[in-house]
Amino acid sequence: MALANPILSAALNHISLEQIKADKGPPPWSHPVALAEHVVGVVIYQDETAANDNHCHTYDEFWVVLEGEIHWQIEGREDLVRATAGDFVYVPARTFHHIHPQGLSVRVGVALPGHGHLHDRPARNVRIDVEAPSEIPAEGS
Repeated sequence: MALANPILSAALNHISLEQIKADKGPPPWSHPVALAEHVVGVVIYQDETAANDNHCHTYDEFWVVLEGEIHWQIEGREDLVRATAGDFVYVPARTFHHIHPQGLSVRVGVALPGHGHLHDRPARNVRIDVEAPSEIPAEGS
């Protein structure tokens, strides 16, 4: 069955990785699973031939490895980060990093929407303003 709504939302609160893989087919591909004004979550399925580059962002970024093994070259570290299924990897804003899948791998990346790879270090981090509701409704309202 094709995914009617590929992004988790109030209308689609659950989807399995196996369902996404069946719908999308063989790698390489990426597929958003959460998209909001302030955050995006993307499933990324790649093999060792997947194109990647050394880049940075104006915001912090993190990943959860779901399958396989992935190596990260992260600016400021002498050693590679070698992550396998169940590991979390974090890269601070304005830190260059290069991702190297080792065979087939699946990860979920969590970042800000609408911002791509930067190849020159930005002058500053992105500024994020979150508006709080002026009044929180009482329970049972």
